[in-house]
Order: sequence, then C-alpha cells, then structure tokens
Amino acid sequence: MPKPDKVLIVERVIESLGLQAVRDSLVGTVEKRGISGGQRKRVNVGMEMVMEPSLLILDEPTTGLDSASSTLLLKALRREALEGVNICMVLHQPSYTLFRMFDDIIFLAKGGLTAYHGPVKKVEEYFASIGITVPDRVNPPDHFIDILEGLVKPSSGVTHQQLPVRWMLHNGYPVPPDMLHFADQIAASSSSSNTNDATKGTEEATDQSFAGEFWEDMKSNVQIQRDHIEATFLKTRDLSNRRTPGVARQYRYYLGRVCKQQLREAKSQAVDYLLLLVAGSILGTLTKVNDETFGSLGYTYTVIAVSLLCKIAALRSFSLDKLQYWRESASGISSLAHFLSKDTLDLFNTIIKPVVFLSMFYFFSNPRSSFASNYVVLLCLVYCVTGMAYGLAIYFEPAPAQLWAVLLPVVMTLIANQKRDTTFMKILVKLCYPNWALEAFIIANAERYTGVWLITRCSSLMSSGYDVSDWPICLAVLILYGIVARVISYFCLVITQKK
Repeated sequence: MPKPDKVLIVERVIESLGLQAVRDSLVGTVEKRGISGGQRKRVNVGMEMVMEPSLLILDEPTTGLDSASSTLLLKALRREALEGVNICMVLHQPSYTLFRMFDDIIFLAKGGLTAYHGPVKKVEEYFASIGITVPDRVNPPDHFIDILEGLVKPSSGVTHQQLPVRWMLHNGYPVPPDMLHFADQIAASSSSSNTNDATKGTEEATDQSFAGEFWEDMKSNVQIQRDHIEATFLKTRDLSNRRTPGVARQYRYYLGRVCKQQLREAKSQAVDYLLLLVAGSILGTLTKVNDETFGSLGYTYTVIAVSLLCKIAALRSFSLDKLQYWRESASGISSLAHFLSKDTLDLFNTIIKPVVFLSMFYFFSNPRSSFASNYVVLLCLVYCVTGMAYGLAIYFEPAPAQLWAVLLPVVMTLIANQKRDTTFMKILVKLCYPNWALEAFIIANAERYTGVWLITRCSSLMSSGYDVSDWPICLAVLILYGIVARVISYFCLVITQKK
C-alpha cells in the first residue's frame, strides 16, 4: 500500500475516535505517565481499525469511558460495520443509545447459556411474550441483565433459571437432561403448544445414550487439539484479499520501530552501561592477575558479572511487548522479521558492552593478555548469554525469567570450576558455557608467557584441562551456543504465540 494511503487511513481513524488532541503524545507506561486510560483504550481499538480487518472482536471496549467517549467509539465502530467489517463485542450495562446501535445481540444467563440471540429490534418483543416487560424509566438492557442475574424477579412468575430453557423451546432446540425439570415447570404452566415442544425436546434428550455423549466429547476434544496444532504450525488461508508485505519489508519496518523504542529507553541503556563500568572497576581493583593461576579468579568473577548484567538487560527485548507481538502475529505479521529485528539491534549492545566493561577492568587489573584478546572473548560471551536471555524472556513470565537469568550464570560457573575426576563431570563441565569463556581468558593470558615462564606454569594449565592451542575452539563454541540459543528462542516464539 502506498504511504499516502496509509496516512489517510490513520488520519481517518484518529478523527473518528476523537484522538486529535493526543496524536503527538506518548501512550506511556506504568512508570511513565502518558495519555489517560480512556484515550489509551481508544488507541487500542484504533490500532486494530487501521489494519482494516474483516473481523473485529472487542472485550468491553467502553469500560472506563464516559458517555460521550463511549458514543464516539460506538459510532466509529458502527461506521466500520456499515463498510463490511464484522464486529463482535462484549458490553456490560450499555446505555439505551448504545444498545440501539447494534444489529444483533446475545443475552447470556448464568453458566454462559443463551437467553436470547437475535435482532435488537425484537428483543423487547420476545421478553414481553414470556411475561417480562420493561418498567417505565428503566433502561431495557439493564433490566434484562438484572433479571438474568436473579436480582429482579418478574411479576409473571418466570425465574431466571427458566430463561435459557424457554429460549431452547422457543427455537425448537433439544433440552439437556440436567435441565428437563425446568422444561416440566414451564410445561405445567404454559399452553398445550408449549407442552408439545417440551415433550419433543425431552424425547430427543432421552434418546441420547452415555456412549454417544462420550464419543461426541472425545471427537470434540480431538478436534480442538487439532485446531490448536494447525493454528500454531500451519499458515491459515487468508480470505481478506489483502497483500501482506514480505519478510524483508516487515524486517525493515520492525527495525525502525525497535530503534525508536530503544531511543525512548535511553535512560535504561545508560544505567546498563553504568553498571558495567562499576562492575569492571570493582572487579579490576579487587582481583589482580596471579602468575601462578593466570588470573583465573578475576576472570571467574568477570564471567559471572557480565553474564548477569547482559542477561537481565537482554530480557527486556522480548518480555515487554509479548501481548503486542501475539496480536500482530495473529494478524499475519512475520515472526521471523520480529525476532531478527530485535536481535539485530541488540548486536549494537553486544559490541559496545565488552568495551565499556574492559575500559575499567583492564585498566585496574592490568592482565598480561592484550585488550583485543580480552575484547574478543567478552564479545563471544555476551553474544552467547544474550541468546540464552531471549529464550528465557520468551518462554517464561518476567519474574521467573529474571530468576533463571540470575541462577544460570552462577550455577554454571560453579560447575565449570569443579574437579573433572569422573566422565560425567567432564561432560557436564564441557556443556557449561562459562568453562569455555574461562578457558579462553586463561589461554589468552598464558600465550603472553614464553620460554621457562610458560613451562613452569604448564602444570596449572594441565590441572584445569586447558590447552594453549584451543583458544579459537573456545570462541567458536561460545558463538555456537549463541546461535543454538537463538534458534531455540525463535522456535519458542513460534510455538508459544497462541498460548
């Protein structure tokens, strides 16, 4: 769609929802106040309207809105309905003006049973036919809802438990066995025609055997599971005749949007960098390089600190906009474009954060290894832990994700420093990414020793199971961990979008 057409659609929605006064305002978050709650609700509806859907389902869109805003919103939705959009919504206590704007309405009794389903123009006529009339100066939908809840008892003797059964008999539907006693009550007090309808419904319900009901329930459950699998893994056929942009164009759009989001969260980014500076200065001051251990203690703390800070920061990439992603993915937006845009922008932090940490740690600790070798190891480490943080943020809720982001680096680093006296421990240590990061740091330090200095310290390397020639292998394993973690994270993103 050309950009001028997009602008026209957005302007039309803004005008129809009465959002001209806040068009240049930020929506805001829990921490930062933005527009009001009613305006935010209208913005949520407008986000769906600009996509020009063929079906729009709304859950209490007028809750929290005043009378004027509710009328404005319903008029906008009514205009969309007249243009061919199917709109379904749930409302509680609608005014009579809003009530008359609908074409059809469903009244639900307790238990989710249908008490009326039909045109709005005939709802009062139907309830009057069963002895329920609306008193003067009373809002009809409020009166009907009060009766369905049992708060008001009609003078005709009709009870709220009988209303679903009366609707079944009115339309000739079979009455469930557990509601037959209501049908008997209605039959005892109604005309012969209604008695015949009740008898017919009773006979049809009695003919249903237990085996038949069990078989129908089992088929229904199998169909539900099949629909869930198809909705998750298969691409549904689009009957709206709309052309969805390709993955490349969606990726470019998402990249621009994520960049704007990061710029708005510049304060959080600055705090992350400040924490890395403080951690680097403290660890560099407290841990000096020991020629016997090649500075293994300081590098152990470095792996834990960098893993913790980078993982917790990377959780924000996917945990803050889960609901928005699920809504957009249901509309046909590419999950791959969404994931790649987030990962691409995080590469900037992956490149910068090792420099920020080393600018303090390298200066205070003064290791024998070069700044470049330490940077390369930290770069691979940050890439690895960022991919793991993606998976935690996507699969878990925010609180458990933060807990796992703290536990994993600490536990894996402790395992990596254990003695490898059994085959199981050797395999377990090799599976922990801190082991490869520590080995890369120590090897980079050991390579600066030559001659007798290195020979006298070979025992320290051999006791830890390190080999001077394995430095490229350690970096490759860290990068491989990062790639595998991203693949798993993307798979979780796809399979959990319908959860």
